[in-house]
Amino acid sequence: MNTRSSHAPIIQMRNIEKHFGPVIALAGVSLDVYPGECHCLLGDNGAGKSTFIKTMSGVHKPTRGEIVFNGAPMNFETPRDAMEAGIATVHQHLAMIPLMSVSRNFFMGNEPVKRIAGINFFDHDHANSVTMSEMRRMGINLRAPDQAVGTLSGGERQTVAIARAVYFGAKVLILDEPTSALGVRQTSNVLATIDTVRKQGVAVVFITHNVRHALAVGDRFTVLNRGQTLGTAQRGQITPDELQDMMAGGQEMATLEGSLGGTV
Repeated sequence: MNTRSSHAPIIQMRNIEKHFGPVIALAGVSLDVYPGECHCLLGDNGAGKSTFIKTMSGVHKPTRGEIVFNGAPMNFETPRDAMEAGIATVHQHLAMIPLMSVSRNFFMGNEPVKRIAGINFFDHDHANSVTMSEMRRMGINLRAPDQAVGTLSGGERQTVAIARAVYFGAKVLILDEPTSALGVRQTSNVLATIDTVRKQGVAVVFITHNVRHALAVGDRFTVLNRGQTLGTAQRGQITPDELQDMMAGGQEMATLEGSLGGTV
């Protein structure tokens, strides 16, 4: 359990609106995240989760509203601006090259080099050492850092992406449905990694539609529906059934269940 009460929020999304022409994707969504907290963002398909995290990570500029990072208003022009500030996103579909080694994927775009006879070469020794060490910190013991990343399980590849983001300075880690395509064991690995990262003081925004996965690691839970916030609850303040009911639309689902004779 985090001790967020002793900290200021690292990021605050204040009354965020996002319009795409006449379509209102977000209608005044607010959310704050604290260091060392896993804040779960839940909602069904079309709830606005993807638009919201793209706004948080600099892909979209909000139509209205304010992003405050480390106490200062921010205006991210590009995703790189957000990344340089310390906001990293790990997407469901990972940007990895399956036949390339784990360490090469770990350092993709940030390759360490050593100079030999005036020529820069990829520093395999440094990359392998760091990759092994960082993966061990996440609870994963690689067979070898030069094994192809495609030989890892889906959960292990997610852990590589998370470890990479944290190593390169992520203060806010956005995880976009990291467990949606995984089996039980692989999901457990990813949830354990989230817990490890949170304990290192990183703020985690965990996007999911799976209530059980959220409750396993979440400190707080915010539910979106049709671009609006239905509410935020702390761990222990809401039951799984209540959280599921919020995601399903509350009264709408109750009405449907009644019309179908309680079979929903």
